[in-house]
Amino acid sequence: MNTTESAPEETSDQQAQQTETPLESLASICTVLAVGLFVMTFVFQNFEIPSASMEKTLLIGDHVLVDRTSFSPPTKWAPFVHYRDIHRGDVIVFYKPNPETPDLFLVKRAIGIPGDHIHLRNGIVYLNGVAQNEPQAGKPSFDGNPEHAYNPYRDDFPSIPPGPMDEVTASWALELPSHIQNGDLVVPPGKIFAMGDNRTESLDGRYWGFVPRENIVGRPLFVYWSFETPADQINKQSLGDRLSFMGHIIVHFFDETRWKRTFHIIR
Repeated sequence: MNTTESAPEETSDQQAQQTETPLESLASICTVLAVGLFVMTFVFQNFEIPSASMEKTLLIGDHVLVDRTSFSPPTKWAPFVHYRDIHRGDVIVFYKPNPETPDLFLVKRAIGIPGDHIHLRNGIVYLNGVAQNEPQAGKPSFDGNPEHAYNPYRDDFPSIPPGPMDEVTASWALELPSHIQNGDLVVPPGKIFAMGDNRTESLDGRYWGFVPRENIVGRPLFVYWSFETPADQINKQSLGDRLSFMGHIIVHFFDETRWKRTFHIIR
């Protein structure tokens, strides 16, 4: 009898424990949102590639997940997080070192670290006197193709001064000579020299200078989604243009998504 009588009481207690008040539900939702916001703000962040400066590594329309912790200064409150400094060849995300565009994110490859001597000859990078084998890097061609034609300042950097048609910032044009030794660009302490992989199309460190270490926010890990995007889409900033492209994505999501690039690891 005792066992029979206790069963309803146990069922009632279980129901009471399983019933969640609206306030408890709200607290649970807020906790999940807070954790998600923290992760997407301080641990990972998503970016869209808007230009062709990193082809073949990254394509216009690639959406990448960026690790914001590895390159951050180490902290005592998170000893379990792996921190390391920038290595040559790392693909980095950073704030463009230009006072006119202080909030503009760029994605380039770290070519030189402090103390490195760098120069280019016919588009080939020489690092500390050694020619680099960079199969991913686009180089000038001499086959008459105007899109990739040889450019003296860009392809023999820094031995040839910039000309009036080269898109060099005024501040970098003044600063550049002070960093040249025996025909090499010497990377100063606390700075990184970065270039795009698509060397004939990339406006990179050759045009605006070094990347301060504190400007670097992380490194892209992989492509989580890639959609075929026109090269001029970055210039279409009006509300109408944005809504039109959103509609285009909805209609062509399946046939213009680059499915083979999903979870493509970035190296």
